[in-house]
Amino acid sequence: MADYALLRCYLISLGVGLLIGLERERSNAQAAGLRTFSLVALIGTTSALLADRAGAPWLIAASLLTVIAVAIVSYLRDPRRANDPGITTVVALILCHLLGALLWYGHTELVVMLAVITTLLLYFKPELHGFSHRISRKEMRSFLQFAAIAFMLLPMLPDHGYGPLEVINPFRMGILVVLISGLSLVGYMALKWLEDDHAVIALGVLGGVASSTATTLAFARHIRSASIPVPAAALIIQLANLTVLVRLGILATAAAPQTLPTLLPVLGCALGAGLIVPYLNWRKLPAQPMDVKLDVRNPAELGSALGFAVLFSLVLLVSAWVQQWIGDSGIYAVAVVSGLTDVDAISLSALRLQSDAQIDTVTAVIAIATAYISNLAFKLGTVAVIADRHAAMQVGRGFGGALLGLLVGLALFAR
Repeated sequence: MADYALLRCYLISLGVGLLIGLERERSNAQAAGLRTFSLVALIGTTSALLADRAGAPWLIAASLLTVIAVAIVSYLRDPRRANDPGITTVVALILCHLLGALLWYGHTELVVMLAVITTLLLYFKPELHGFSHRISRKEMRSFLQFAAIAFMLLPMLPDHGYGPLEVINPFRMGILVVLISGLSLVGYMALKWLEDDHAVIALGVLGGVASSTATTLAFARHIRSASIPVPAAALIIQLANLTVLVRLGILATAAAPQTLPTLLPVLGCALGAGLIVPYLNWRKLPAQPMDVKLDVRNPAELGSALGFAVLFSLVLLVSAWVQQWIGDSGIYAVAVVSGLTDVDAISLSALRLQSDAQIDTVTAVIAIATAYISNLAFKLGTVAVIADRHAAMQVGRGFGGALLGLLVGLALFAR
């Protein structure tokens, strides 16, 4: 390794130790602090260097065992630490040593990522403990089911096509199901931490991440029961359905990144134009607390994940068959019908067909836009039926901005 590369390796090692050590120092961890973690990281890098040059990999294990022994002896010799178990700090020391060793072998990006994640886990200890006590047994079971699907079932799924036109690929379907469930799960759990002082914006955005349909239905009922003011409920519904555009961008990034140059400008135009009316409405809202909770079903539950998998499979099959026999206009018809209740399934189907070169990028983008327009129309009708026409008109102003931006984006970019 050249002198510059060697110096860079040691500087990054020092930075990793300082980062983790700084968090331990501010938390008054008695086992180790800023200096100790920095030295341990440098020891890890040095032990890897010596092991590599001497051809003796056991040196890394020996230095690690030495660090562990010193930490244990430090606890035993200081009676003030009798009430401090120090397990987390000692584990962090071990990881810091290993990260320093990994740097020598060129895993810089991985080391930096793990160092940041480690620091975040240590820093957010109170929030993580509070979170673990706030989730119910049923939600914990859903988390375990999600983990089983994502880390155990998904790797075992075959990665090749089945069925008519071979469009059913279990592994790719599994990835999309995990992506949808995971994204929705983030919004669902964030809603449990909702603070009243940001209730309107948070309910709108996080409700859209978890389920824009559930958010629209819930606040249409709130309007009917007069439990919250109409302007606030309309703003929440508008924000929830604008968040769908962000979801679509994230899904496209994961499922078909080649569509992004065409799709993102279209979604961006819709989002930018759609935010104008909600922003103006938000400026007019009176400053008052809102004690409203959104009842959204946990999307990580096994039934929810399997239900989406079945829906996605059906939409994908119908889309492929219709496109094969009728052409692109058939895709748009499916988008109109499927988009009434679920934008994700038809959007992912269009992205999958585009990724497999069965349709072009413009067709996929227009299908996604069509599904979104259909979904907005359905939700606007839902508000009118459940609440009243006045509420639907307020919600429709925000929807109209998004629709206008979407059409402008399609005219400019989807050619």
